[in-house]
Amino acid sequence: MVLVMDKITSDSRQFSIRTFANLFGLTPATVRYYESLGLISPQRGTNKRRYFTQKDVEWMRFVLHLKNTGMSMAQLQQYVFLRSQGDETISERLELLLQTRAAFMQQQAELEQHVRILNDKIDWYQQRKRGALGEQVSFAEYLSNIGHHL
Repeated sequence: MVLVMDKITSDSRQFSIRTFANLFGLTPATVRYYESLGLISPQRGTNKRRYFTQKDVEWMRFVLHLKNTGMSMAQLQQYVFLRSQGDETISERLELLLQTRAAFMQQQAELEQHVRILNDKIDWYQQRKRGALGEQVSFAEYLSNIGHHL
Protein backbone atom coordinates (compact mmCIF):
# COMPACT_ATOMS: atom_id res chain seq x y z
CA MET A 1 0.00 0.00 0.00
CA VAL A 2 1.36 3.41 -0.93
CA LEU A 3 1.21 6.08 1.75
CA VAL A 4 0.12 9.47 0.51
CA MET A 5 1.34 12.27 2.72
CA ASP A 6 -0.78 15.37 3.11
CA LYS A 7 1.95 17.48 4.65
CA ILE A 8 5.56 16.96 5.41
CA THR A 9 7.12 18.78 8.30
CA SER A 10 10.77 18.78 9.17
CA ASP A 11 10.32 16.17 11.89
CA SER A 12 7.24 14.07 11.05
CA ARG A 13 4.66 13.15 8.47
CA GLN A 14 1.09 14.21 9.00
CA PHE A 15 -1.78 12.18 7.59
CA SER A 16 -5.33 13.33 6.96
CA ILE A 17 -8.14 11.27 8.44
CA ARG A 18 -8.88 9.76 5.02
CA THR A 19 -5.25 8.76 4.43
CA PHE A 20 -4.96 7.44 7.97
CA ALA A 21 -8.17 5.41 7.59
CA ASN A 22 -7.02 4.02 4.24
CA LEU A 23 -3.80 2.75 5.81
CA PHE A 24 -5.89 0.34 7.86
CA GLY A 25 -8.75 -0.38 5.47
CA LEU A 26 -11.08 1.67 7.66
CA THR A 27 -13.49 4.47 6.88
CA PRO A 28 -13.03 7.96 8.25
CA ALA A 29 -16.27 7.39 10.20
CA THR A 30 -14.70 4.39 11.93
CA VAL A 31 -11.62 6.44 12.80
CA ARG A 32 -13.90 9.13 14.28
CA TYR A 33 -15.72 6.41 16.25
CA TYR A 34 -12.43 5.13 17.66
CA GLU A 35 -11.57 8.70 18.58
CA SER A 36 -14.95 9.12 20.32
CA LEU A 37 -14.15 6.03 22.41
CA GLY A 38 -10.80 7.53 23.36
CA LEU A 39 -8.81 4.82 21.58
CA ILE A 40 -6.90 7.33 19.47
CA SER A 41 -6.17 11.00 20.00
CA PRO A 42 -5.28 12.82 16.80
CA GLN A 43 -3.80 16.27 16.81
CA ARG A 44 -5.69 19.26 15.43
CA GLY A 45 -4.21 21.73 13.01
CA THR A 46 -4.81 25.46 13.04
CA ASN A 47 -7.76 24.78 10.74
CA LYS A 48 -9.22 22.44 13.44
CA ARG A 49 -8.83 19.42 11.17
CA ARG A 50 -7.54 16.18 12.57
CA TYR A 51 -4.13 15.00 11.55
CA PHE A 52 -2.27 11.85 12.44
CA THR A 53 1.44 11.22 12.84
CA GLN A 54 3.60 8.15 12.36
CA LYS A 55 3.29 7.59 16.11
CA ASP A 56 -0.51 7.46 15.68
CA VAL A 57 -0.06 4.92 12.87
CA GLU A 58 2.02 2.68 15.14
CA TRP A 59 -0.48 3.03 18.00
CA MET A 60 -3.44 2.22 15.72
CA ARG A 61 -1.64 -0.91 14.50
CA PHE A 62 -1.39 -2.05 18.11
CA VAL A 63 -5.02 -1.17 18.91
CA LEU A 64 -6.23 -3.12 15.87
CA HIS A 65 -3.97 -6.02 16.82
CA LEU A 66 -5.63 -6.16 20.25
CA LYS A 67 -9.06 -5.86 18.64
CA ASN A 68 -8.23 -8.73 16.28
CA THR A 69 -7.35 -10.95 19.24
CA GLY A 70 -10.92 -10.55 20.46
CA MET A 71 -10.52 -7.67 22.89
CA SER A 72 -13.84 -5.84 23.15
CA MET A 73 -14.16 -2.10 22.67
CA ALA A 74 -14.82 -1.74 26.40
CA GLN A 75 -11.63 -3.67 27.17
CA LEU A 76 -9.71 -1.56 24.66
CA GLN A 77 -11.02 1.57 26.35
CA GLN A 78 -9.97 0.19 29.72
CA TYR A 79 -6.51 -0.63 28.39
CA VAL A 80 -6.09 2.86 26.92
CA PHE A 81 -7.29 4.45 30.16
CA LEU A 82 -4.90 2.34 32.23
CA ARG A 83 -2.05 3.15 29.86
CA SER A 84 -2.73 6.86 30.30
CA GLN A 85 -2.30 6.43 34.06
CA GLY A 86 1.36 5.47 33.70
CA ASP A 87 3.52 2.70 35.07
CA GLU A 88 1.51 2.25 38.26
CA THR A 89 -1.11 0.42 36.15
CA ILE A 90 1.27 -2.09 34.57
CA SER A 91 -0.15 -4.92 36.70
CA GLU A 92 -3.71 -4.14 35.62
CA ARG A 93 -2.70 -3.88 31.97
CA LEU A 94 -0.81 -7.15 32.22
CA GLU A 95 -3.85 -8.86 33.75
CA LEU A 96 -6.08 -7.54 30.96
CA LEU A 97 -3.65 -8.82 28.33
CA LEU A 98 -3.39 -12.21 30.06
CA GLN A 99 -7.19 -12.50 30.10
CA THR A 100 -7.33 -11.55 26.43
CA ARG A 101 -4.70 -14.15 25.58
CA ALA A 102 -6.55 -16.87 27.50
CA ALA A 103 -9.81 -16.08 25.70
CA PHE A 104 -8.00 -15.94 22.37
CA MET A 105 -6.32 -19.29 22.99
CA GLN A 106 -9.75 -20.79 23.77
CA GLN A 107 -11.09 -19.40 20.48
CA GLN A 108 -8.06 -20.81 18.69
CA ALA A 109 -8.72 -24.26 20.17
CA GLU A 110 -12.34 -24.07 19.03
CA LEU A 111 -11.26 -23.06 15.53
CA GLU A 112 -8.79 -25.94 15.42
CA GLN A 113 -11.65 -28.30 16.36
CA HIS A 114 -13.76 -26.90 13.51
CA VAL A 115 -10.88 -27.32 11.06
CA ARG A 116 -10.38 -30.90 12.24
CA ILE A 117 -14.05 -31.72 11.63
CA LEU A 118 -13.89 -30.01 8.24
CA ASN A 119 -10.80 -32.04 7.33
CA ASP A 120 -12.48 -35.23 8.53
CA LYS A 121 -15.53 -34.50 6.36
CA ILE A 122 -13.28 -33.83 3.35
CA ASP A 123 -11.42 -37.10 3.98
CA TRP A 124 -14.75 -38.94 4.33
CA TYR A 125 -15.96 -37.59 0.97
CA GLN A 126 -12.63 -38.35 -0.73
CA GLN A 127 -12.70 -41.92 0.56
CA ARG A 128 -16.33 -42.30 -0.52
CA LYS A 129 -15.44 -40.95 -3.97
CA ARG A 130 -12.53 -43.42 -4.31
CA GLY A 131 -14.72 -46.28 -3.17
CA ALA A 132 -12.65 -46.84 -0.02
CA LEU A 133 -15.80 -46.36 2.08
CA GLY A 134 -19.18 -47.80 1.28
CA GLU A 135 -22.39 -45.77 1.20
CA GLN A 136 -23.48 -47.44 4.43
CA VAL A 137 -20.66 -45.80 6.44
CA SER A 138 -22.12 -42.62 7.90
CA PHE A 139 -19.97 -39.65 8.77
CA ALA A 140 -20.65 -40.21 12.48
CA GLU A 141 -19.52 -43.84 12.14
CA TYR A 142 -16.43 -42.74 10.22
CA LEU A 143 -15.55 -40.28 12.99
CA SER A 144 -16.00 -42.99 15.59
CA ASN A 145 -13.76 -45.35 13.62
CA ILE A 146 -10.92 -42.81 13.52
CA GLY A 147 -11.34 -41.83 17.16
CA HIS A 148 -12.89 -38.42 16.52
CA HIS A 149 -16.28 -37.00 17.42
CA LEU A 150 -18.41 -33.95 16.71
